[in-house]
Amino acid sequence: MGSAYTTIAADAIARFQRLLGKKVIFITGTDEHGEKIAAAAEASGNSPSEHCDTISHSYRLLWADLDIKYDKFIRTTSSRHEAVVKEFYSRVLNNGDIYRADYEGLYCINCEEYKDEKELLENKCCPMHLKPCVLRKEDNFFFALSKYQKKLEDLLLSNPDFVKPSFRLNEVQSWINGGLRDFSISRSSVDWGIPVPNDNKQTIYVWFDALLGYISALLENEESPSLQQAVNSGWPASLHLIGKDILRFHAVYWPAMLMSAGLTLPKMVFGHGFLTKDGMKMGKSLGNTLEPKDLVHRFGADAVRYFFLREVEFGNDGDYSEDRFINIVNAHLANTVGNLLNRTLGLLKKNCQSTLPFDSMAAAEGNPFKDTVEKLVEKARCHYENLSLSAACESVLEIGNAGNLYIDEHAPWSGFKQGGTSSEMAAKDLVIILEAMRIIAIALSPITPSLCWRIFSQLGFSEDQLGALTWSDTDWGRLRAGHIMPDPKPVFARIETEKEGGNDSNLKVVKNKKKVSRSEGLVEA
Repeated sequence: MGSAYTTIAADAIARFQRLLGKKVIFITGTDEHGEKIAAAAEASGNSPSEHCDTISHSYRLLWADLDIKYDKFIRTTSSRHEAVVKEFYSRVLNNGDIYRADYEGLYCINCEEYKDEKELLENKCCPMHLKPCVLRKEDNFFFALSKYQKKLEDLLLSNPDFVKPSFRLNEVQSWINGGLRDFSISRSSVDWGIPVPNDNKQTIYVWFDALLGYISALLENEESPSLQQAVNSGWPASLHLIGKDILRFHAVYWPAMLMSAGLTLPKMVFGHGFLTKDGMKMGKSLGNTLEPKDLVHRFGADAVRYFFLREVEFGNDGDYSEDRFINIVNAHLANTVGNLLNRTLGLLKKNCQSTLPFDSMAAAEGNPFKDTVEKLVEKARCHYENLSLSAACESVLEIGNAGNLYIDEHAPWSGFKQGGTSSEMAAKDLVIILEAMRIIAIALSPITPSLCWRIFSQLGFSEDQLGALTWSDTDWGRLRAGHIMPDPKPVFARIETEKEGGNDSNLKVVKNKKKVSRSEGLVEA
């Protein structure tokens, strides 16, 4: 679930930036080299190449199921990536930052990293994977990380936004201030990797290799696979979005490597937190893993995306519980958003033949509800820009809450019964709520793209019109008199729990026949 969470968040950020009219290159992919991959392949009875093909394909399918719309998918076993890595290695070597030496230390296979003994738990166990590290002695090539101690210190002092959130910056500064040591960038004991230039007995360390995927991914298939060509195609990155467990590689090793190669640094590294389940760390040994494909199959992509982006304050750790998941999704998406749209369209059909009797600007003239919506939209925009995805969801949902309160207080059904000016005011109320729903459909689309398409469709717009939208379309006043809405249909399936025998709970998603995904055949690992 960790990789899925990262990629869902990256997709939401990319979708928002596209709404702003920015040219976005959203990169994801699979890191496919190293001892851990080779061991997993052997355990599965496949070659490393076959194993990577299977895993990469499974991520592509999962990203499609999660409505993830990436632009580039990089596999680090590709020939173009290998060419870029070798050229980068040679550039760093020519800068005098690679040397050969013996090294002996405790190595975590799962982290693919040598560990300091002071980092380890009892029995020399890795604190991340809770497995004993193994003692290794190798003749390796090293990167002169210590040479960049002062430059990295200065980087974080002059540009504190390089690492976000701020408490992650404190972690990185602590690592650097503790004194940087050169690190091994080759392995003589690992065959599954990119050969070190001019020494085929060693392979390049997986992290020295994998980080270059951010650059090699920029190449088009037909382009010459050169480092400079890749850099010219879109580097530097505006944002690296990662889990906090790989922060050291991205915020210490990577900028030093780029400095050595004479390349520009990414603008920001954002390290998000971990997910737990029912308050406990997840793990196969505990039997409590959370499989995103199972969640999508049971509840749909919109529910999964919304829960994790709304309930987890981005950057902090977060927890999943099924009860909380169902309660949040039902309350926010089925009730606050879906039910408001459905009952408003029902009233429009019954009293106005599904046709808008007023422009939304005219209907809201002098009405403070319009001001409320505009303020909440601006709040949502600011939260998106600050990567505060949970707060962005909350601001958009407040529009729905305000809409439900408005319709309950104004009771347009009563106005239609009274006739005359009361009926006219009731008709304006419906237009006002439907305009708010149009705005919700745009403002929430980075989070729940398929749900927002269904809302937009229920408002009588085409998919082409949806694709042409920008954030400026959240401005009030786009609905026009005479616009015809289709017959109301539920846009979000409520999750129902059926208690059987007083203990086990069976879940079902109440929906219209089958779910139709609007994903565009996306994918990653």
